[in-house]
Order: sequence, then structure tokens, then C-alpha cells
Amino acid sequence: MTRRHHFAYQARRAAFGAAIGATLCLPIAALAQSAAATWPVTEGQKSTARKVAQAGVPLSELAPNAPDSHTVVPGDTLWGISGLFLKSPWRWPELWGMNLEQIRNPHLIYPGQVLVLEKSDGRARLVVGRAAGSGADSTTRLSPRVRSSAITGPLASIPLNLIEPFLNEAVVFESDELAAAPRIVATPEGSVLLSRGDKAYVRGELGAQRDYRVFREARPMTDPTTGELLGYEASFVGTAEYVLEGGTLAAPNGNVNIVPATFVITSARKEAGVGDRLSPVPARDFVNYVPHAPRQPIGGQIVSIYGDGLSAGQNQIVLLNRGLADGMDPGTVLALWRDGRVVADRTSADRAALKLPDEREGRLFVFRSFKRMSYALVLSTSNPVRRGDRFTQP
Repeated sequence: MTRRHHFAYQARRAAFGAAIGATLCLPIAALAQSAAATWPVTEGQKSTARKVAQAGVPLSELAPNAPDSHTVVPGDTLWGISGLFLKSPWRWPELWGMNLEQIRNPHLIYPGQVLVLEKSDGRARLVVGRAAGSGADSTTRLSPRVRSSAITGPLASIPLNLIEPFLNEAVVFESDELAAAPRIVATPEGSVLLSRGDKAYVRGELGAQRDYRVFREARPMTDPTTGELLGYEASFVGTAEYVLEGGTLAAPNGNVNIVPATFVITSARKEAGVGDRLSPVPARDFVNYVPHAPRQPIGGQIVSIYGDGLSAGQNQIVLLNRGLADGMDPGTVLALWRDGRVVADRTSADRAALKLPDEREGRLFVFRSFKRMSYALVLSTSNPVRRGDRFTQP
């Protein structure tokens, strides 16, 4: 199936003036069906973009092997393209500085665009045009045109497939509210474990919503250093559909029997069982994951490894002891530090305790924030990540 996309580009050489990230007229019609078309651009990003649009960036900020040009292809991400040209991919505005008065959302590009790196007077600029070496003037004026192509959305900032499964699964509750949530009280034929397609009988206050998440008992999450209670993390079990309302039934002896509601397990990451709790599936929150540095200096520690692991590697999820109350919002990029071990000084008689220096290990990408904690994707790491490891602004 094909769809006609209208791409309007107004490209004047003066307007491209030293922009790493020149003016790109980007269509957002493909996103009209979601709330994603109103993603924010911060004042800091605007300020940086204006400066970059005037002068470009120093050549010293380019990645060592930055290509002369890059043709955007399906499967690219903005993070990956940023890493091609800049040493630090999170330095988003330097790469995508644009005419922010005309472009509401400067964070989206599409397959088929050619990005050309121009270098002059010790500065670098990224413009939209022909590949380098294709003519005397590598920048071309792009006129409005219609192109027919397969339906292809804008590029994601990061590989969304890495975090999408966790958007409803990874949940932090401020209080132990699951203790009073509807719960599985029985199973057909006394089954101990429930898989996809099995029925479950549920007791508790249920609303009109049909789709629910199933969680195991929530665990208290504490700060690695202070021991302070930060919230409760519930282990995701699966999802269930509310199919038959419960009620009460008079018994022959005059008593009243409670008839539980009937649910069907629709997906199972783990096998469900009696005692598991249910919580309504929330409305999908469309977020534009635009990589950016923290709004203010920040530091903290890893509270836990998602999934009860002892350590995490690249593309795994960790829970942090900072959240919205600390200015930690989705898209925040953090530097990851390995907590230096405490060892004994074997060269001295007193065998004094030595705290080895913390070592820079990699980067974290925050994708979901709660009041006091956040979930982050391990973008890169040179060693296993453990509870207590530190993070700071990059």
C-alpha cells in the first residue's frame, strides 16, 4: 500500500548559514492520529539552536570519522545519526539547529533525506542537499514536490523497540496501593498457575474498564545509600480482560455467597496465580524521546535492576533514585559511573580500607519518570551495571 506525502523544503543558502541541522520543513500529518504532534522543544534547545544556526559548531566537536554525507534509510534513529556526526549524540541542538519560528517540531526526519556535512573556517554545518562531490555546489535548493512511497513514519529518536514493552510493564507506585487492588482469588479446577487463555476469578472493586495489568506483590524500593523508602515496584505478570461481572448469590441455607468476576489472561510474561493483583491499563502516553542533558546538575544511584537481576548490560532496564521531583524527565541522558570497590590496603600493617575511584562506564537514557524514581535504558556500558552504581549529568 502507498501513501502520498507532501514534502515542502524552503532552503536558502543564507538560511542554512552554519547550521548543524539546517532548516527542515518536516511533515507531521502522519502523526495527526496521535498526540505526538505537540512534543515540546525546551528554551535551552531553542537558544542553542539559534546560536548554532548562526555559526555552526567547531570541527573539534565532530566525531573522528564523521562522514561527508549520510542518506537517511529506514531503521536509522536520530540518536544513531547524531552519533555519526558528533562526539556526543545527546548534544541534540548542535546537530539539529533549525529555523524554530517556522518549524514546530525540529526532531523528526524521514528516510530519503540526504544530510551533507559542510566544513569551512573551522566550523561545521549540516545541510540538506546532494551528496558531497555531486557538483560544484553540494547544497541544492529543494522545491515543493510530491513523492509517492510506502507508508513510512518519521525516524524515532532511539530504538523504540527496546523500551516499548516496558511502557506499561515497568511501574512504580508511591504507596503500596496494590495491597487493596482487585486480586485473583481462585482458578478453574484449582489450577495453581495460569497462562494465556486461562480464566481467573477476581474479587475486588472493579470499574467499567475491560483491560487490566496483572502484578505480583509490590516490593519496597529503598535508596542505596540512605535506606529511605522511595516507592513500590510491582513485578509485571501479564494482562487480563474483564469478561464477566461478579455479584452475590443466595445459598439454600440463607447465607449469601460472593461470586467473583471472571477474567481471561490475554498475555503472560510470567504465569499468574492466586494472590496476584490487578490494575487498569492506563491510557497510552505518547512521548517524544528527545535526548537532552538534565535541566540542572544531578547525581544519584541505581536502585535496582529490572526483572530481579543482579546486574544489567547494554539495552537492559534499571531503576534510578531520582524522578520528576528532581527534574528527571523522559529523554534525559546521564553518564553512568561504576561504584569504586572498597578494598584493604595490603601493603600496610593496619590494612586500611581504601575506596577506589568511581569509573565512567557508559550512558543511561531515561524513558519513564515517576515522582521520586525513574526507569532508564542502559545505552552503553563497559562492565555489568549493579545496584549502587552512580549517575551524573553527561
